[in-house]
Amino acid sequence: MRPILILFAVVAIAFLLPSASKAQTAPPHRGEFYFSWGYNTEWFTHSNLKISQPELGNNYSFRNIRGHDHRGWDEGLFSKALTIPQYNYRIGYFFGNKKDWGIEINFDHTKFIFGDDQLVHIKGTMNNKPYDGYARFRENDAAGADSSSYYFLNNGANFLLFNIVKRWRLAANKTGSIQIDGLSKFGIGPVVPHVQNKFFNQPENNPGFQLGGWNTGLEGALRSTFYKHVYLEFAGKLDYARYSNLEIYKGKAKQAFGTAEMVLSLGYTFKTGRKHEK
Repeated sequence: MRPILILFAVVAIAFLLPSASKAQTAPPHRGEFYFSWGYNTEWFTHSNLKISQPELGNNYSFRNIRGHDHRGWDEGLFSKALTIPQYNYRIGYFFGNKKDWGIEINFDHTKFIFGDDQLVHIKGTMNNKPYDGYARFRENDAAGADSSSYYFLNNGANFLLFNIVKRWRLAANKTGSIQIDGLSKFGIGPVVPHVQNKFFNQPENNPGFQLGGWNTGLEGALRSTFYKHVYLEFAGKLDYARYSNLEIYKGKAKQAFGTAEMVLSLGYTFKTGRKHEK
């Protein structure tokens, strides 16, 4: 519970910065590009997973399921490819004016796994008959080696956002070689999940990436920049995603859930163009 409270505090602080930063107005500057790479961890709301397989006579829901992430970076970050753990990147640009507004491409490779030996309530129609009962879900290896049921967005629930960004200068030393900024971000964009699942005695779906719906996110961040170029950024993010037409065996699935996320990134920033004084 404590990590989630910290995350909400970071988001709240970032969006209260206008009143807290009046004494530290950012100096006029040129346009500025930045990019970063980092890693994340998530907590998901409970959700319903809806299954439609008309050919099999199935139209039912898994009710109130729990999903969890799979960080990967806590299992030996440098012992595997950098893109296997839950990673994130940002590419952005601040316009050359005092108001410090910018735009950003914001991508989070997150993983949603439905398992943990959950006893799940199922309600709807199965084999063309009404059904209201329970089933056990267990995590398997990626090949689905036994007959248990599982549902993975394990190569990514994958949030892609196109953000509007606002920055406030909080503090800086006299030479400007160290700066601390607060940022708030808001955006909307598609989700690009990697869908892998197996339900009851059915074959596994054909795993793969697909455009699977949309998401919207709100992010607050604290950024420390050293020697004017290299920065470390810690962010708290809230995201809501709706997935639809997800591939399953002879059918489709849909789901919606909220996400609380923490992100730590290392980035590089550089200025472009002429300096604006007004």
